[in-house]
Amino acid sequence: MPDPVSSVGPRGLRRGAALTLVFAGVLATAAATGSLPHGDGRSPQVKTRSVAATADRDEVADAAADAVADGKSGTEAAEEVVSRSGDRWGAVYDEREYQEFEQALDGSYTGVGIAARRSADGLVAVARVQPGSPADRAGIRAGDLLRSVDGHRVDRRPVSDVVALLRGDRSGAAAGSAVVLGVQRGSATRTETLRRARLATQAVTVRRLGPYRSDSSAAVLIEVGSFTKGSGAAVREAVREAPAGAGVLLDLRGNSGGLVTEAVTAASAFLDGGLVATYDVHGEQRALYAEAGGDTVRPVVVLIDGGTMSAAELLTGALQDRGRAVTVGSRTFGKGSVQMPSRLAGGSVAELTVGHYRTPAGRGVDGRGITPDLAVTSRAQERAETVLSGLGGGS
Repeated sequence: MPDPVSSVGPRGLRRGAALTLVFAGVLATAAATGSLPHGDGRSPQVKTRSVAATADRDEVADAAADAVADGKSGTEAAEEVVSRSGDRWGAVYDEREYQEFEQALDGSYTGVGIAARRSADGLVAVARVQPGSPADRAGIRAGDLLRSVDGHRVDRRPVSDVVALLRGDRSGAAAGSAVVLGVQRGSATRTETLRRARLATQAVTVRRLGPYRSDSSAAVLIEVGSFTKGSGAAVREAVREAPAGAGVLLDLRGNSGGLVTEAVTAASAFLDGGLVATYDVHGEQRALYAEAGGDTVRPVVVLIDGGTMSAAELLTGALQDRGRAVTVGSRTFGKGSVQMPSRLAGGSVAELTVGHYRTPAGRGVDGRGITPDLAVTSRAQERAETVLSGLGGGS
């Protein structure tokens, strides 16, 4: 899966971690083209928060066009306008970055195959390693600590910055370029030189929990690292194939978001139609609905943390509000704004905030996050499995 962001600040999100920004931009684009589901066509009446501190689209476009006409960088000019506006989630991508953005949506990225997260003691840890990736071949394992990247200490840096260094986003590193990691396991620290590669994402992984039993009632763990194309269908298939009576532990920790349509499809695995979220674009109300026919019987527990963002928060909020799942872990990140993409002179693309989304109960997520039903700071998965077993979902 792509090197996802687990705990980040807005500046780190704007550059080098495109998937964290995909959610609302694609939502707004799809809404404009009529490709999102609207149920019976009626939009629920909910109060919307006015959009504060947003960049003006025309001002950004004019700045880019003037800069290009003067032989300067349209991207830099647009970035300056967005930065002055205070638009927390506004972002400008040059052509290469936006190409990476689109490829990430299709399920590929340039990197070393490491998913990073913040450890309990505040360091940067390896959350997952993609099988067959450069990191896997170098023997890096989940739980290892990343102490340095290319000689830069990363102990207390935002995880988004570490991800950008791993991927080489800021330097324009391509597949085949080298990156030197300082990796700690236990008390021993070693140096590994890896070559970045073009990797296919593994957004969804599925496995049984606990010892295998002949009655096939062991609970199923579904880990979703990001909502790239096809991930929603993969969740639905995993739920369909789960043994009757087996509970589902849906792990959305460190899920930096992705395509909202995929999150809605994933919600449809557990819901029999009905509202998933409402959102506004320039004050106009719209709604997202689950497809009919989902599994509404088997117990579900959702694992979340501070790295659960955007589309992953939309899914979490829908299952929590509709009483379909118990949520366990820590408060989510709080990214619930809608960005509208527009092409600028010189080929760059600006994504500017135009609205916000809300859960089925009308809760705003942006800047607030989602509070779990059971807050835990350590041994979260173990606690979640206990809850699932108590719900009759097996173990």
